[in-house]
Amino acid sequence: MENYIPDIYQKSIYTVDYSKLLSRGIKCLLFDLDNTLMPHKSSEEPKKAKELLVSLKQKGFKIIIVSNSPKKHVSKYKKYFEVDSLHSAMKPFQGKLLKLFTDYNFAVNEVAIIGDQILTDIVGGNKAGITTILVNPASNKDHILSKVGRLIEKRKMKKLRDHDLFCKGRYYD
Repeated sequence: MENYIPDIYQKSIYTVDYSKLLSRGIKCLLFDLDNTLMPHKSSEEPKKAKELLVSLKQKGFKIIIVSNSPKKHVSKYKKYFEVDSLHSAMKPFQGKLLKLFTDYNFAVNEVAIIGDQILTDIVGGNKAGITTILVNPASNKDHILSKVGRLIEKRKMKKLRDHDLFCKGRYYD
């Protein structure tokens, strides 16, 4: 069950204490794209998220979008956010994440993943041995596959809550 528990749980990407992450030795932030950096199927440019990523780069973080979405979708936002990316990441499988650490020369203790889904972002990050940060989805709308995942996630969260291991809405860092 521990693969389902995030190291940090915050309301959104805007409430994460990035200074604390820096002090813990985190140098690279992997951001999920849909419903983390921006609402799913949003037609608006996520200006607030871009401002956040610019400020995080100025603090010295390496920012990489890590998404299960295809290249065409991810490339558009890679360019907009002016960051590196990994498309078709196959989260929760950690193979592509581990290769990413090697490609960018980061140790697992220097990397954190930030995402809105326990089954993909948190499980994948925990399996890879990196710091995991769960945030609430940026929107109630989801891709059809994410909707299925949310149903499974809901059952897992109930078990975690019943064992007092994790409770939705009880934020911590």
